[in-house]
Amino acid sequence: MKLRSFLRRAFAVVSLGLVVSASAAPAKRPNILWLIGEDFSPDLGCYGVKEVSSPNLDRLAAQGMRFNRMFTTAPVCSASRSAFMTGMYQTTIGAHNHRSHRDDGYTVPAGVRPITDWLRDAGYLTANIREFPAALGIRGSGKTDWNFTYPAQPFDTDKWSDLKGQQPFMAQVNFSETHRAFKGPKKADPAKVALPPIYPDHPMAREDWAAYLDDASELDRKIGLVLKQLEAEGLADDTIIIFMGDHGQAHVRGKQFVYDDGLRVPFIVRWAKNFSEPKGFKSGTVSDRIMVSIDIAPTLLDVAGAAKPAKMQGRILFGDRAEPARDVAFGARDRCDETVFRFRTVRDARYRYIKNFTPERPFLQANAYKERQYPVWNLIKELGAQGKLTDWQKNFYLSPTMAPEELYDMDRDPWAMNNLVNSKDPVHQATLVRLRGTLEKWITDSDDQGRVLEPAALAAAAGATKPTTGANAAKQKKNKKGN
Repeated sequence: MKLRSFLRRAFAVVSLGLVVSASAAPAKRPNILWLIGEDFSPDLGCYGVKEVSSPNLDRLAAQGMRFNRMFTTAPVCSASRSAFMTGMYQTTIGAHNHRSHRDDGYTVPAGVRPITDWLRDAGYLTANIREFPAALGIRGSGKTDWNFTYPAQPFDTDKWSDLKGQQPFMAQVNFSETHRAFKGPKKADPAKVALPPIYPDHPMAREDWAAYLDDASELDRKIGLVLKQLEAEGLADDTIIIFMGDHGQAHVRGKQFVYDDGLRVPFIVRWAKNFSEPKGFKSGTVSDRIMVSIDIAPTLLDVAGAAKPAKMQGRILFGDRAEPARDVAFGARDRCDETVFRFRTVRDARYRYIKNFTPERPFLQANAYKERQYPVWNLIKELGAQGKLTDWQKNFYLSPTMAPEELYDMDRDPWAMNNLVNSKDPVHQATLVRLRGTLEKWITDSDDQGRVLEPAALAAAAGATKPTTGANAAKQKKNKKGN
């Protein structure tokens, strides 16, 4: 009897241990595949753009959720990526000047880390994929491009083959197709593309726009191959897929400028089939909610079951811990290459307000990268000299100064051509006062103290054509390459 009683108690203890062990086991968590197109606005079929072939991303949008108002916090890659990879405004963490702090040992403030660090702590494999199965015939760019020194290894691997055996994972794939110079197979008819009215209707401008859409089509083709591989390896149903641009399109008034064409990007999310959709997310729908790219980091942490870090400025977008939806989106641009501007902007559901702290500088301030890579940049100057620009194009591009403030009704004026700052309409004036105040408060709250230049760039402050010497000249030459 004693032996039987002992065995019974031992069995109960073992059984209880198994139950406790099972209950303590971490819940299964979804993988995350984060697809990023460089220099890319919402120029896809699912966003209403013709002359682009985007069946794969259109299908992803139909299966998931498409967002119309996602904005990056900067219109150039390094500042924008520094922000969305940390969940912090680049102005807050001193990462606002393009390709700065690469060699000076500058690190982000205490309590700020790339999202990959936080996810690694949460048990995720982190990857920035360069190497795919050879049969696909593609590679990822592996781009990071942060404006701070990162003392450790930002990702665990760059190989697709590592993902299947090490779940959960967060894998980025960066695509360079829509970054200049454009090289995609020719598909779009230059005569049929919807050329924005801010650009001269000239064969060169049409060909350049068509080439951009051709690269968007090539981007879609490569993404289709990645999604097909995910499916073939049985990973698709356990994986949340995100697609976005790292900032807006590489055109004259897009990249490096804080209009919608520089800051608004596509944002498409398809939830993993094997996981319940969170609150605020519904497949097969389209949302006009205002979002900012720094919101992605805390949202992914929440997906991973990790707490949002105390300092992180982004907001959780979905689920039980979702934070209030934004009323506005903020953006900023500072030095890019050798060219110094300081713009701050705020966008609500209808209006965009821009404050220019360097209005004495012309829009076409010298910039070697744009002069080398953007044919329309030089075309505008040539047509201006020939008197062949529209009045708006001449007054905007060729003026020796810029407006200190701009206000646009984006519903009625989607290409931001009619500055309403001096409008006598009381509605516009009230909007101006409201958004001006909103922006001023954000500048203070985000610790944006007007730091236009880091010391190494002071030699360029008087103008981009001024020569530089020594280490700064070498650094600027490096910064110009590729942008």
